[in-house]
Amino acid sequence: MARPITLFTGQWADLPFEEVARLAGEWGYDGLEIASWGDHLDPNRAAVDDDYVADRLAILEKNGLEVFAISNHLKGQAVCDDPIDQRHRDILPDSVWGDGDPEGVRQRAAEEMKNTARAAARLGAKVVTGFTGSSIWKYVAMFPPASQAMVDAGYQDFADRWNPIMDVFDEVGVKFALEPHPSEIAYDYWTTKATLEAIGHRESFGLNWDPSHMVWQDLDPVGFLWDFQDRIFHVHCKDTKKRLNGRNGRLSSHLAWADPRRGWDFINTGHGDVPWEDAFRMLNAIGYEGPLSVEWEDAGMDRLKGAPEALAFVREHALEASATAFDAAFSTKN
Repeated sequence: MARPITLFTGQWADLPFEEVARLAGEWGYDGLEIASWGDHLDPNRAAVDDDYVADRLAILEKNGLEVFAISNHLKGQAVCDDPIDQRHRDILPDSVWGDGDPEGVRQRAAEEMKNTARAAARLGAKVVTGFTGSSIWKYVAMFPPASQAMVDAGYQDFADRWNPIMDVFDEVGVKFALEPHPSEIAYDYWTTKATLEAIGHRESFGLNWDPSHMVWQDLDPVGFLWDFQDRIFHVHCKDTKKRLNGRNGRLSSHLAWADPRRGWDFINTGHGDVPWEDAFRMLNAIGYEGPLSVEWEDAGMDRLKGAPEALAFVREHALEASATAFDAAFSTKN
């Protein structure tokens, strides 16, 4: 059976949820990965309000869509981040920001992540995708020197803050899929291993595989699938195009998206450097049966063109594993 292809609504939250659902249904998507911002989903309300949950589900049904995952990347980011600053003020609602006291922000963000698990269960979604934030991302350049004790304390801080959240995920039978990503506690291969070790390899804590963040770091996204195959809970279809030409650097010089002087840019699925055929074959090999969620992030392409085009690309290239071995026909036995 073909894996469902969904649209992540995070980059569409400036539009009403009903409008995004209408567009996705008309384009032919199977479902949505619903973002918990804009008017798309209020997880605090969905955790307790039956009528609100029924309304969200009715909008999906009207447009021939299902919900396979919900996202709360923005609130998850605030759980571990240090510092908490204007960047967070710009992405957090007043209910989480409060008076802006950093520890209060972290605690309120953690409570919303617990409610996100409860909301997912009530909506029938088995996975919540998101970020964790990190108190040690600021040390990534390792200068001024950061001691091993400082780094270890960051992983411990992550575990201390996320284990109580994951207790609620376990209670309601929902999994959390962290997206390895710069600025998170896990952003590459070795930090992902360290993160899973820090959380005690909890069965409900896994990964949202998004190859776009691996390509510009020169990581092997396909090998990542194989090595973490038991932790791949969700998949983002998003691409990256590298332009490392001797002037454009990997860290992209604080330049805006789509600036030609950047060393890389997110780009619509199929237009970049992700080895999609190898990736889809590997997803077959590891037995991944979850959704393929298109995440449109391309500052150089209109999203009304990008989203249906990405859907067509994924549908064409997401090969299903063969049910018959090619050499079975060589047998002379009936």
